[in-house]
Amino acid sequence: MAEISAAMVKELREKTGAGIMDCKKALQEKGGNVEEAVDYLREKGLAAAAKKSGRITSEGLVSSYIHAGGKIGVLVEVNCETDFVARTDEFQAFVKDICMQIAATNPQGVSREDIPAEVVEREKQIYRTQALESGKPEKIVDRIVSGKLEKFYQENCLLEQPFVKDTDKTVEDLVKEMIAKTGENIGIRRFVRFVMGEGLEKRSCDLASEVAAQLQ
Repeated sequence: MAEISAAMVKELREKTGAGIMDCKKALQEKGGNVEEAVDYLREKGLAAAAKKSGRITSEGLVSSYIHAGGKIGVLVEVNCETDFVARTDEFQAFVKDICMQIAATNPQGVSREDIPAEVVEREKQIYRTQALESGKPEKIVDRIVSGKLEKFYQENCLLEQPFVKDTDKTVEDLVKEMIAKTGENIGIRRFVRFVMGEGLEKRSCDLASEVAAQLQ
């Protein structure tokens, strides 16, 4: 596989406006050939998607999904540019897929920016402690922490998660595909996930405590 330099990625980004990881993947697929990589990104709709990312999305849908016999519920808002696209069967099916993704994977936020800084810091401290206590040399601990943090983001940021219906693509890939199909900017704005009884102690646990207290 050809070595992909930062300069090559930069050149491809300037030509297409596509994301860094998309540019790197395109260059890898095309053996470092920038012009072929441009065509690759255009074929995938990624170059067009990147150029649309700054356009205003004031239409869209708020949709819901109920799972497991009413035990899990999801509300999500997905935006697009026009009501025409929002009313299409394809867009509505896409939004429903996003609801199902959230129900199945329980992300903490749409993107990395949604994860509170204190949560990230706590994870980093846990990873650092684990690495040091396992005997890893201090000089590689930061690299280990960085790698584990990337995995944490991939598991907890909706856009970075593997799509449950096709794990070869991420949710972000799915969004970009919809942008290419509809010709509009599309964004997942927010969501909330409800789990029956979450945060409440079960009555059975209360009864067990009462019985234990009576036996003392």
